Amino acid sequence: MAIYFSVENTKFVLKEKTRIKKWIAEVVKREGKKLGDLGYIFCDDEYLLEANIEYLNHDTYTDIITFDYVEGDVISGDMMISVDRVRENAKTFGVSFERELHRVIIHGVLHLLGNGDKSEKEAKKMRSLEDAALAVWDSLA
Repeated sequence: MAIYFSVENTKFVLKEKTRIKKWIAEVVKREGKKLGDLGYIFCDDEYLLEANIEYLNHDTYTDIITFDYVEGDVISGDMMISVDRVRENAKTFGVSFERELHRVIIHGVLHLLGNGDKSEKEAKKMRSLEDAALAVWDSLA
C-alpha cells in the first residue's frame, strides 16, 4: 500500500508529497475503503495525448487519465496528469496552479472510488466531491 509519484517529459516538481499522501489516504478512508497502490505520472500534453490515443482511443487533450485496478474495497490505480493542461485550466478557472493540481489529483481518486463524470448530473456530483476533498486538504494545513 503506497502512493508513487513520477515525472515524464516535463520539468515538474511536486510539492508537499507527504501531505498529499496523507490527504489521499484520508479521502479514501472517509469513503470506507482501503488504500492500495496508487501511481501518479506527471507529464506534458503530448505525452498524455499519446497515452489517451493508445489506451483509450481518444484523440483529445485532457488533464487526467485514470487506470482503475480496484479490487473490492482496495483502491488501486494509475493516474497520468498533464501539467500543461492543469496550468491552462487554472488560468481558465481563475484559480492557482496548486489548487487546480490538487483538484485533478483527487479527481482520479474519486473515479477509483466509483464516481463518474460523463453525464451532467455525475459531473455536478463530482465537482461537489472534489470541493469536499479540497476542504479536507485545507484542514490538513
